[in-house]
Amino acid sequence: MDATTALKIGLIGCGRIAQLVHLRVLTALPGARLIALAEPDPQRRAAAGRQAPGAVACADYRELLALPELDAAVICLPPALHAEAAIAALERGKHVYLEKPLATDLDEGERVLAAWRRAGTVGQIGFNYRFTPLVGAARDHLRAGRLGELAGTRTTFTSAPRALPDWKRRRASGGGVLLDLASHHLDLVRFLFEREVIEVAAQLRSQRGEDDGAMVLLRLADGLPVQSFFSTGAVEEDRIEIYGQAGKLTIDRHLSGAAEVTAATLEHARLTRLRHALRSLAGTTYLRDKVRGPAYLASYRAALGHFVARARAGQPATPDLLDGYRSLALVAAAEEAARGGRTVAPREPG
Repeated sequence: MDATTALKIGLIGCGRIAQLVHLRVLTALPGARLIALAEPDPQRRAAAGRQAPGAVACADYRELLALPELDAAVICLPPALHAEAAIAALERGKHVYLEKPLATDLDEGERVLAAWRRAGTVGQIGFNYRFTPLVGAARDHLRAGRLGELAGTRTTFTSAPRALPDWKRRRASGGGVLLDLASHHLDLVRFLFEREVIEVAAQLRSQRGEDDGAMVLLRLADGLPVQSFFSTGAVEEDRIEIYGQAGKLTIDRHLSGAAEVTAATLEHARLTRLRHALRSLAGTTYLRDKVRGPAYLASYRAALGHFVARARAGQPATPDLLDGYRSLALVAAAEEAARGGRTVAPREPG
């Protein structure tokens, strides 16, 4: 592909998240040109067409993939359709940006990986939280060893009760808190600590939908324990706390203005908290981006921008589809652990 030309993209799936995020980002992203949309629902297809008036609107994504000028597909379908659409796009030789999860089960995930290897194209999974400034800063702190020897990690990702589409209420169609919310944090654990999870234990709870609450315990390859709580029926919270002998690192996607490192002793921790509070009041680029709305969060622009740049250059993207598989393997291990009341090792691909 000529690096001076725009990447011609087709968007598959034009539901709520695509209209809030992907359509707005893709229609303004340098180096990209949104040439086609695929959405079976007539009202959503018409609404998407108004956001991207120059794009061809298709009812069936197979019609979109047949367009000879198409270079890449961005897939935003419900999870039960992810594997089928991704494989179809890869078999057509397209670059693929696939929103998480990779698939709804590991056998489907294996088939996606096999199609990707055969295609030899760029495949990126939509773990956009890797691209947030908070996560990048946290990883820098960890790499610099600012917390000393690590002792443990605690994460929480919950959302307030709200009306959910039927598919989000049933695990078979891709719902449940593990695929919906936990998959992000399971990926961030691997990304932040740069090591694999070797053991998973979990408890699941169903209140307003199937498996809409989960407590997950992970053990990393070096023995570091991670405790995570996920729910779609609690409060709005997305927080990671990492404890070390020299201090504690906190990132809160909703409330933090920066990655906060507090000292191990209470006196020093109070002073650090005060400095962080004053810095937050002064305002940061990250906070200014937040008040502009979710469609303009830096993570979405950066993730899709990374995909476009790598696809145009024909270079591998990260996080790639293998990262998507490894997150899905941790979800599957948590489900198996909860059913059997035991710890489970995640399945390796192939």
